Amino acid sequence: MTYRKLARGGGDPFSERRRAAATTPTFSQAAEQVHREHKAAWKSPRHGQQWINTLRKYAFPILGNAPVDQIDTSDILKAVSPIWLGKKATARRVLQRISIVLDWAKVSGHRSGENPVAGVRKGLPKQDYDDNHHEALPHSEVSGFLSSLLGSNTSKIAKIAFEFLILTGSRTEEALCARWSEIDEIEKVWTVPATRMKGNRQHRVPLAPRALETVNRARKIAGQSAYLFPGRSGTKPLSNTPFRKALERMNLDATVHGFRSSFRDWAAERTNFPRDVCEAALAHAVENKVEAAYRRSDLFGKRRSLMDAWANYIEPQNTKVPQQCQRSECGGTHWKGMTFWERSAAVFGICPRSGMAVVQATKEHYVAGEDQGTPNHAARSSPESQPVTVL
Repeated sequence: MTYRKLARGGGDPFSERRRAAATTPTFSQAAEQVHREHKAAWKSPRHGQQWINTLRKYAFPILGNAPVDQIDTSDILKAVSPIWLGKKATARRVLQRISIVLDWAKVSGHRSGENPVAGVRKGLPKQDYDDNHHEALPHSEVSGFLSSLLGSNTSKIAKIAFEFLILTGSRTEEALCARWSEIDEIEKVWTVPATRMKGNRQHRVPLAPRALETVNRARKIAGQSAYLFPGRSGTKPLSNTPFRKALERMNLDATVHGFRSSFRDWAAERTNFPRDVCEAALAHAVENKVEAAYRRSDLFGKRRSLMDAWANYIEPQNTKVPQQCQRSECGGTHWKGMTFWERSAAVFGICPRSGMAVVQATKEHYVAGEDQGTPNHAARSSPESQPVTVL
């Protein structure tokens, strides 16, 4: 019943309006209520806090004091327009969260009709979607980045956490909220619970020796905290702010999440591991529903070899130890844990078998794949052989 009809029927529209205002929550009240009711469903406290913080920052200034039954498309347009092109992903999240709040208001009996969010996009300019959502460093530069990170003034725990994230190919939230109860140092496995995974499925991560070193370094700092990488209070995990600031200080056009892309590019370009092994390492869901229904293995054994190879490839240059080649007939000095094809630019020494600098060695002189930079003396390796271009 409209207020006009109410007046014609002898009622008091002013009293009715005051009564309705007293029982209908404002948008900010409704949003806070939704946030509280959904608390148990958040994957982590940080995720829940981010959910309400985006509404407080971008929606509340325009919609906060408005009763939920009075909000229309034009109001929502005013809230998201200022960030629609400048902060594309954030704007889409804000719009989605406004929609959730208004859906809650409808089912709670505080408003009726269609959700006004449905028509907002018609009044907004089209967003350009980039193919690469997260800027990433070329995989060849990750080792140098880690060297710079370890030598920076970033806090010790943040350095360790960042290195652990890169070594494991994990998402930011998965790594920062890692708990000691999830680490099995004997089996060298980190088990991430389903509640913290994007796909809501438990994920086992094989820990390379270098990753285990980061775990041991974190233990010396974490103290009695339940988290591998605790914040200052020790009761909450470290925030992702030190990661972002480290990238900003180095003036790098990359994101934290982009290191997963660096890993995937390396796996595709520089290894022979099957695609499904590489995808499983990133906990990506199998796109083919039929294949997913029949797959029972998580390819853990093959993933361990993959992660070991990744750890060797990105080992910070300032941690490498010169080591004599174990082939007794070769006196060349190589770097431990490095394949020629993947790390030849950092290999030093002259091989007496070919008389050439290792970085100019012939293709036949080295074995690709898992050979750790040692000469293949069974193969032809004369100085007259055609030199190859270092990759």
